Amino acid sequence: MIYADHAATTRLRDCALQAMMPFLTDCYANASGAYPFGQAAKKALEDARRQIADCIHAAPSGIIFTSGGSESDNQAIRSAAEIGARSDKKHIISAAFEHHAVLRTLDALRADGWEITLLDVGERGIVSAEQVAAAIRPDTALVSVMFANNEIGTIQPAAEIGAVCRQRGVLFHTDAVQAAGHLPIDTEEMQIDLLSASAHKFGGPKGAGFLYARRGISLTPLIYGGAQERNRRAGTENIPAIVGMAAALAEACAEMESESAAVRRQRDAIIAALSEIPGSMLNGDAEMRLPSNISFCFAGIESETLLLLLGERGICASVGSACASGAAEPSHVLRAIGRSDALARGALRLTIGAELTDSDRQTLIAAVRENVERLRAISHR
Repeated sequence: MIYADHAATTRLRDCALQAMMPFLTDCYANASGAYPFGQAAKKALEDARRQIADCIHAAPSGIIFTSGGSESDNQAIRSAAEIGARSDKKHIISAAFEHHAVLRTLDALRADGWEITLLDVGERGIVSAEQVAAAIRPDTALVSVMFANNEIGTIQPAAEIGAVCRQRGVLFHTDAVQAAGHLPIDTEEMQIDLLSASAHKFGGPKGAGFLYARRGISLTPLIYGGAQERNRRAGTENIPAIVGMAAALAEACAEMESESAAVRRQRDAIIAALSEIPGSMLNGDAEMRLPSNISFCFAGIESETLLLLLGERGICASVGSACASGAAEPSHVLRAIGRSDALARGALRLTIGAELTDSDRQTLIAAVRENVERLRAISHR
């Protein structure tokens, strides 16, 4: 099997599993327990918080544990909206190609009276700091622009956008689900106020994530109940998943430079080979993209059939976001960069990992090329 869908999820890192095991078996206490057994779990929780904070250059007190990126996005945006509403600021800026966890939260706020501006991303799939600056108004409460796109992999100028927002006194949130563990993140230097991440995108367990909130930002809870996470998220903490997430992120950050170089080499070779297929089109900027991301549209084919044929060859790939898999409409991300619906229906997203060998790469290229040609031949009969 060749696994080329790392943007959807990743294999659990060995270090994460090892970190989790004691808390699945022997150290199973509730971290809210006042007795020594519970305090051992509490210590593990706070150690994980510090470990994650160090990875993104943040204060540990700013890390809130959640169930994943979608919950973190929802809480970040709703919290910023509530803060803005207190000063009669009900305008939010985002981008047309954001993840649905952001866009659908914005839809809900729009229905409640907020005004939403979605910036164009152009054919390159990049939002500029100048666009953000031009869109900010006196009543702007929040700018939410993702760190890197989940479908086409384009990396956004987070530091430049953060600087504009800080200068104008507007909160800046970034969905870093695809970036955490894969790209360097410094919340202080980049002037990020709110940041969302999900463990299973960097080798941690599914169902765990975190939200970073800069000191002084009051978060609106989505879940009410106990006083966990300093009253910012009720519910007994999932200690095994949290310690696994922290271990995975720490290892991913430690290995980032060497792993990214190896993955980028394979990515560039695949892009070069697939670009030679007639009627192929690379989606997004060729340089400012995640090391793992390869996104193409192939004219004259249907993505779903291509995926089935690749699956028969043992290749795991996707069209785009796993959260939108099976949707009848073409990807909103591809529409945002100007792809026609007909061309978008021939999309293929390959997101590779460091385990991909040269032999795997050659097999992958050959399989895509052969099946694109096969599908075109069938359609022209």
